[in-house]
Amino acid sequence: MKAVTIRDFGGPEGLAVVDVPVPVPAAGQVLVAVDAVGVGGVDAVVLSGALTGYGVEEGHVLGSEVAGAVTAVGEGVDASWVGRRVWAFTGRAGGYAEYAVASVGEVVALPEELTGADAVTLGGSGTVAHFALSHARFAAGESVLVRGAAGGIGVAAVQLAARGGAGAVAVTASSSERGDRLRGLGATHVLDRAGKGGEDAPEDFDVIIDIVAGPDMPAFLARLAPNGRMVTVGVVGGFPPPDFGMGMFAAFQKSLTFACFSADSVPGADQGAVRAEQFAAAVRGELRGVVHEVLPLDRAVLAHRRMAAGEVFGRIVLLP
Repeated sequence: MKAVTIRDFGGPEGLAVVDVPVPVPAAGQVLVAVDAVGVGGVDAVVLSGALTGYGVEEGHVLGSEVAGAVTAVGEGVDASWVGRRVWAFTGRAGGYAEYAVASVGEVVALPEELTGADAVTLGGSGTVAHFALSHARFAAGESVLVRGAAGGIGVAAVQLAARGGAGAVAVTASSSERGDRLRGLGATHVLDRAGKGGEDAPEDFDVIIDIVAGPDMPAFLARLAPNGRMVTVGVVGGFPPPDFGMGMFAAFQKSLTFACFSADSVPGADQGAVRAEQFAAAVRGELRGVVHEVLPLDRAVLAHRRMAAGEVFGRIVLLP
């Protein structure tokens, strides 16, 4: 089968399309004939080489979420899964391929009305956004800022905050065109990447969901209102400065909270329940997965070039 592997760490040119054996599902796993692959920020982080000390080596097959039909099951898995369309988490490896294996506990059956492209656009990102807002103890009426809102997690967080009754949903965006699209998803105020602009936007926020991190993160921590909470779910802008939290100590009386969040800390059954609900909401038209572009699997290099250039709004989907 065809798969996309890392030939050299660094950038998109390090990817290569190769022929590899079809994987065999182990005990507790299913084999999925892949119809759609979600391209995400975590894939770019893996390709950069940042995780080479964590078991990621050259020859690694990228891809963490796929949609397709189950064609075989491993020992201990109910055979009724065979033939069912599913969304599957592949464990941050193996998704950029024609076939992929996943633990049956990381598989969610798809509604007939939901396309594979929509599933991989919403499946991972929507769940992270949901639990990040929960981790921040977001409540109706509070003001929310989504920093880096044009990616998959940000797009979902904007919609979920709006659906949850936020008093204001502000976003950072790199252009007015992106800002307009985010308004269409529920944003009420649009700021530039530095957090400036946005007529009548709140000065401070009860909740900040941050996908960017990077050197400017301390300036956004300073935008927290008393008892405000920032939850960081990504580092697409790089790591923050080592002393990024000093401003919180300087504002000790405001009782501010900072947290990192990874979906790895949430039990798989809880994640699956949220995904199933979000897939149903998407079918009802209450939640949208935004597909930036659909490309063939063998054009994964182009997909990563577009991400590296900051061109992507939503997610790119690869089709084997």
